[in-house]
Amino acid sequence: MRNIFREIWEDKRGNSLILAAAALPLLLGSAGLATDTIQWALWKRQLQRAADSAAIAGVYDRSANDGATANTEAAVDHDLTLNNPLDTTKFPLTQKTVTFPSNSGNQQNQVRVVLAVQRPLSFSSMFMTNPPVIQTSAQAAAVSTEGEFCVLSLQKNGKTGIQATGSASITMDCGMMTNSISTNAAAGQGSAVITATTLAAAGGIQQSSQWQVTSYQPYSPALEDPYASLTPDTDDTATCPNNPPSLTVNNGNSGLVVNGGACYSSISVNSNRVLTLQNGVYFIHGGGVNVQGTLNLINATIVLSNKDLSSSSVTVGSFDANSNGQINATAPTTGKWAGIAIYQDRRATDNAPTGNITASSPNRINGNSTNKIRGVVYFPNQQLTYNGNGTGTATCTQFVAKRIYWSGSSGINNFTKNCNMHGMSPITAPLKVRLVA
Repeated sequence: MRNIFREIWEDKRGNSLILAAAALPLLLGSAGLATDTIQWALWKRQLQRAADSAAIAGVYDRSANDGATANTEAAVDHDLTLNNPLDTTKFPLTQKTVTFPSNSGNQQNQVRVVLAVQRPLSFSSMFMTNPPVIQTSAQAAAVSTEGEFCVLSLQKNGKTGIQATGSASITMDCGMMTNSISTNAAAGQGSAVITATTLAAAGGIQQSSQWQVTSYQPYSPALEDPYASLTPDTDDTATCPNNPPSLTVNNGNSGLVVNGGACYSSISVNSNRVLTLQNGVYFIHGGGVNVQGTLNLINATIVLSNKDLSSSSVTVGSFDANSNGQINATAPTTGKWAGIAIYQDRRATDNAPTGNITASSPNRINGNSTNKIRGVVYFPNQQLTYNGNGTGTATCTQFVAKRIYWSGSSGINNFTKNCNMHGMSPITAPLKVRLVA
């Protein structure tokens, strides 16, 4: 028997088996600890995500209630019920603390959420009396922004929504926003200088000497069309005969004044001629408006549409004021069309379906020396070009279009908001809630 054991001891072929057996507990322990580490990291990340979401929900609740905190914990609890992937019925939270740090700078309505849970780990639990504690925290706040815009581009694709070119100077005491998700959502070219309080975009903004702005706000939440619910109806087409006449102001009827609203197939104002439309809605069926002389709108709205209201595919005209065209507009202050100076039906076909801004825009408004516009200029599905070739003013004007192209060769064009007395509602930035800690 002693000889047998001696032979086994002296047999080198068994060394590897002995070493493997000795190392096996170490290998199993390492694998177990690695598995526990991965599982703990996953739970930690899931709990952090739940805390982040809960803190953001709390800020939205505070913002909706003017900063009050009475219902904030309930909002946090509701969010945790929906967005906490951990099984808190089997392993309930050992800590849930909701606090409200004081406002700091532009961080308002702050909410801090601290969460903790004990979860047993499959390997470590064999050696630990109590499961480890996983704890996370998140702090969110409403971040204030410079919020009033008088220029809004509704373009939502990856093409530029606002472009400035030429050498005109435009100054406004409000901001510009585009819903474009392009990395160059607002572009400056040439030597044009656009001065505004804010330049914001759903996409990126490349800083340029063309933009003289107080605040760049790239990657902001997109703004909804503020006039999406405004649509022509049968009351607006009641004055339209089967074949509406066109209205042309030429040598024979210079200085024509129309009162109370009307329906036309198109409107043309020839050079050195004046047309005044006042006190009503002027519905344009299928055709456009061409201004080479002077167009005055007094307590009036031009509606470019089509009286076939039931079809989604109709002909809708454009608005074209050439280089000598003058526009003096004051929108109504009451009624359905309050604040609206020029409205184009959103059924109008986009002249650039690829979404590229083009110099050959179908809609043009010129910023000549006598131009004054008080009201909304609305082209939701087509490009609008503003030619700043003078010292025009746009006191209380909103430009809302799919794409907006600023061009011109000289002059300073001044834009001011001050819109309340003109029946208009301000376009403001949506609430931004962000994690701050």
